[in-house]
Amino acid sequence: MKKHFLILCLLALTLQVSAQKLDYSRLITKGVTYTGRVQHADNGDVRFDWTGIYAQTDFSGGAIAVDMSSTRPCYFNVFIDGRFVRKVYADSLAHQRILLADKLGRGTHRLRLQRACEGGGIITIHGYYGAKGAQLKGVGRKPRMIEVFGDSYTCGYGSDSPNQQEHFKIETENVDHAYACIIARYFDADYAIAAHSGQGMVRNYGDKKQRSDYPMLLRHTKLFDNIDSVEYDFSQYRPDLVLINLGTNDFSREVTPTPDQYVGNYVKMIQNLRKHYGDVPVLCIMPHSARKYLQVCFPILRERLYNDKNVYLAEPMLEILRNGRDYGADGHPNYQGHRKIAMKLIPQISNIMDWQMEDRPVK
Repeated sequence: MKKHFLILCLLALTLQVSAQKLDYSRLITKGVTYTGRVQHADNGDVRFDWTGIYAQTDFSGGAIAVDMSSTRPCYFNVFIDGRFVRKVYADSLAHQRILLADKLGRGTHRLRLQRACEGGGIITIHGYYGAKGAQLKGVGRKPRMIEVFGDSYTCGYGSDSPNQQEHFKIETENVDHAYACIIARYFDADYAIAAHSGQGMVRNYGDKKQRSDYPMLLRHTKLFDNIDSVEYDFSQYRPDLVLINLGTNDFSREVTPTPDQYVGNYVKMIQNLRKHYGDVPVLCIMPHSARKYLQVCFPILRERLYNDKNVYLAEPMLEILRNGRDYGADGHPNYQGHRKIAMKLIPQISNIMDWQMEDRPVK
């Protein structure tokens, strides 16, 4: 009796291992949902470069891998069934097969593959490999959707860095540990991010001119972060809420724009979003690091937008972060700092959107 039981156990184990073995003879290009600004090719390729873009699928078979190529190195966060399991690294112009998960239990599992850093390069996902006979099914959209426009703070620059003396590394930039993703998680919302380190509303970081050639006013209309020739189709989705967190770089170092230049571009950007999204609520965030020139601009912005009743100015969050504890690389907020920023904004968003605040951690 014991012998028969042992044989059955070994047979079951053999079948389970066999089911989890990846089938590299079948590239699967359908059954995956992408959130964010992506380009779908006729051959099934999906191209993108904005940070935070994520792919989701419910897959069977107990194992999954991705086939991708990248023009520059980039990290991705891998989540299985809602839990972070690993970071993977894409760094090849050639097709790269990257194992995302294996040895999972029976049944269907959910993958979320999220671009964690900027990197500046184009990622192309050519498809996925599953176990023999595996099925992939796209994940439906959540009832709530937030779109965020920002700079390095929104990108999560240095969010995983151990201290503020360390300089930028792509391995410590993690958008999932930045305030935008934290807020989206808290409200169980999908999100899309258009953010780029050093960007300003009118002037980018360190520019010697008052008006940069390619500020976020222009960049936010593009399908790709680093290609200015392809316009984005704003009809791809309509967010329930827009967050804008720009201005730190406008007033950084040396030459700075006038308040009228900054506010003028801000108003133009909101008018453009109105054209595409209608009367969606817009929350304008004064960065936690705002200096006096930027602080002066926000009362002017409030006055210029007074007649737009669906534009809101966030409460100031100056002096909420503490040196030596809440900062990562190059003085940018770390994960703890970003949680503080999110906790400052969550009650305001709850009020604007009438989204119930839940008894859950902000993480």
